Amino acid sequence: MGRLAGYRTVVTGAGSGIGRAIVRRYLAEGAHVAAVVRSQDDVAALNAEGALTVLGDVSLYETAESAVATAVEQWGGLDAYVANAGLWDFHKRIEKQSPAQLHAAYREVFGVNLLGALYGARAALGALRQSRGSVIVSGSNACFRAGGGGALYTASKFALRGLVLQLARELAPDVRVNGVAPGATDTGISGPAALGQRGHAMNADPARMAVMADHMLLGRVSAPEEHASLYVLLASREESSYVTGAMLLSDGGLTIST
Repeated sequence: MGRLAGYRTVVTGAGSGIGRAIVRRYLAEGAHVAAVVRSQDDVAALNAEGALTVLGDVSLYETAESAVATAVEQWGGLDAYVANAGLWDFHKRIEKQSPAQLHAAYREVFGVNLLGALYGARAALGALRQSRGSVIVSGSNACFRAGGGGALYTASKFALRGLVLQLARELAPDVRVNGVAPGATDTGISGPAALGQRGHAMNADPARMAVMADHMLLGRVSAPEEHASLYVLLASREESSYVTGAMLLSDGGLTIST
């Protein structure tokens, strides 16, 4: 029997990278998964792997509401809401952005990285209180230090860490709220359309990935699958029943190396 046998879950940003790795691991551990994606192209593959799919933009409340409703209608409740969807900003410096671009990119980055998690927690709250479940967010080493992205990305991840701490206080004792903070990962995370980065992928540039590897104490960039066990741990009531308000680093030692 898997570690999450029968658990009813939502995972956002499920189309690729860490989100896809979480979906696969949750399914392997016996969980039911409602996978939230923004592209129709991801639906068939996720359905074939055993997940249900929900199309939508996580910066809109109705997407979270639809995902939670899907889980409740299909499986009778919800045990974990994983707010994983994210945007990076490719280290874009503020002097390289016009005021209008800054405003628009701020709305995109914070809309996905912070508001998406806040909407997920709000939409899932009733169901999670009934199951004494948990909210899990995908943070970053940028929750703790500068240099993991540009000003917008870093600010959004510091804010996300603050959200975890505050929601852990507000939703206790019924709902646990935690996060995982991955470091450099071989993933195709993209950026905001306002900065012309929607079609970009972080791992598309080998030179960028090599620089990231040089900064890691473990000497390499991680695979998305290397973080998935922490999401299993935090979802499990048996294995992390006394953990809330935590942001678990999974960054190859980057945070302690500088």
